[in-house]
Amino acid sequence: MSTITYYLDMHSPEQLRPKPLPEEQQIVECRIKQFQLNRFLYQLVGEPWQWTDKLSWSEAQWRELVEQPGHRTWVAYQQGAIAGYYELLRDAEGAVEILYFGLAAAFLGQGFGGPLLTHALQSAWAWPGTTRVWVHTCSLDHPGALANYQARGLQIYREEVTP
Repeated sequence: MSTITYYLDMHSPEQLRPKPLPEEQQIVECRIKQFQLNRFLYQLVGEPWQWTDKLSWSEAQWRELVEQPGHRTWVAYQQGAIAGYYELLRDAEGAVEILYFGLAAAFLGQGFGGPLLTHALQSAWAWPGTTRVWVHTCSLDHPGALANYQARGLQIYREEVTP
């Protein structure tokens, strides 16, 4: 069976079609970088979708990713529990990648994906010097992932099929 990877982007904050954050949900930036937290979030959110590419990473590799100046992390909370998270990674040209994005399994299907993605896009555009925001997803991801990205205003610019 083939896997389709979709690359989507946005070139202006005016393209964003926001979905409001529920009152009971909070999203907080992790301003003190802790690579262990990112590793935990990666496993918590990625396990149902078989995120495996970084499971074998060493502490040094996690530290290198998380502690670079262009890397930022936000965590969404619902009644004190981690509902989801996202990571942004900006390159020297001002392109911001939504590196990781997702909800914990207990919070899927509750309407939090759209508001969390809205927050991620707003955070990326609020970062001074941002020229573009992009993300990739694939056919192995949550069935609503691609539709959520497109509903918020991101547009497909490339598709790759791998066997």
